[in-house]
Amino acid sequence: MRTIIQGGTIVNEGKAFDGTIIIEDEKIKEIVTGNVNPEVSTDTVIDASGCFVLPGVIDDHVHFREPGLTEKADIESESKAAAAGGVTTYFDMPNTVPQTTTLEALEEKFRLAAGKSHVNYSFFFGATNDNVALFDQLDEHRIPGIKLFMGSSTGNMLVDRRASLERIFASARLPIMTHCEDTEIINRNMAAAKQQYGEDPKVEHHPEIRSEEACYESTRLAVELAKKYDARLHVAHLTTARELELFDKCSMFNVQCSMITAEATVSHLYFSDRDYAALGTRIKCNPAIKTERDREALQQAANDGRITVVGTDHAPHLLSQKEGGCACAASGMPMIQFSLVTMLELVDKGVFSLERLVELMCHNPARLFEVRQRGFIREGYQADLVLVRPHTSWVCTKDVILSKCGWSPMEGHMFLWRVEQTLCNGHTVYRNGEVDTDYIGQPVMFR
Repeated sequence: MRTIIQGGTIVNEGKAFDGTIIIEDEKIKEIVTGNVNPEVSTDTVIDASGCFVLPGVIDDHVHFREPGLTEKADIESESKAAAAGGVTTYFDMPNTVPQTTTLEALEEKFRLAAGKSHVNYSFFFGATNDNVALFDQLDEHRIPGIKLFMGSSTGNMLVDRRASLERIFASARLPIMTHCEDTEIINRNMAAAKQQYGEDPKVEHHPEIRSEEACYESTRLAVELAKKYDARLHVAHLTTARELELFDKCSMFNVQCSMITAEATVSHLYFSDRDYAALGTRIKCNPAIKTERDREALQQAANDGRITVVGTDHAPHLLSQKEGGCACAASGMPMIQFSLVTMLELVDKGVFSLERLVELMCHNPARLFEVRQRGFIREGYQADLVLVRPHTSWVCTKDVILSKCGWSPMEGHMFLWRVEQTLCNGHTVYRNGEVDTDYIGQPVMFR
């Protein structure tokens, strides 16, 4: 099967240019620059006129909730939302039920995805206080890394014993991706907030409880241990300007210039604490969304290389589970369907260039985790592509939301970019509001 995408502006590896992409079966066969129509036989012609053609987004941080929490989300529903958002690959986190902390649980997730994921997939293995012995049995070609919750009780996977942390950093051959918040500081702040504001403080106090200090102290410890053991560390969802002091700038084309790198999420780059007044617990997440100053610092760091990857931390809950305040409302929000168009809004605002967006959401996740033949528009690579159209206004309404939880913090928001079409391994998995639910993505290979 031969498919040609023509008439669009290709954005890839720091450049934007007119060109044509020729796909044979699953792979990119040829990239032809300029406004020319190659004289080749074809089965399908995709007219990308007026669109930008980007590599498919690689989201390094999602919670699809399966197995065990499928009242909120599942692999089938959230991979549909991913396809509609231009995300062709995701890496899922281990805090499911059961936790992905055994080899058997890991294999079960791969089995589930092989039958129902509409885009490409892989899964982090979860670290605990006592499963370090399993690290040597992990297949480094099948998974991106090891997830370590340093100061998060999410799914009861908290690892806060110093001896356990030392063993993990000393033993891990794979990248360690950390959630960094200091539990002792958070508990102290929560007790003080409850004493002052009552048993369930309003959500506006969430960034005071899960504070700058709580984030910084935990991230500082992770960086200290990574340097001590020469471990490959990737810190998830930075939220504070202060944490950025711990990271070096990495060049656009060498994200592994440091053994220690960082991720920001779309939510922390877009929202600030001023948004709690309008959106309340819909934007309650851990770590908390913080000040405008922190948001601006994160945006700057995503441009200068201290932050190398932008993910979503896509974490659906039912709206009924988001009721209450700091103590009662669940933390997390669904963002994967609207992550790319939200970042494109920041492009329009001058926060990022389109080329930098592609580095952060497509190229750098592939470089960082050494993903095989994905994340770039290159000859011989898998044809994971997304067509986005600018100057196309539409409002996010409930009927377009594909996440199983049925809501989004972007509900009611007007976007000026639209995802027109998503190709996964050369197959059109999403077009004009419809997901091809017969299509199943592929397991990602690494290194």
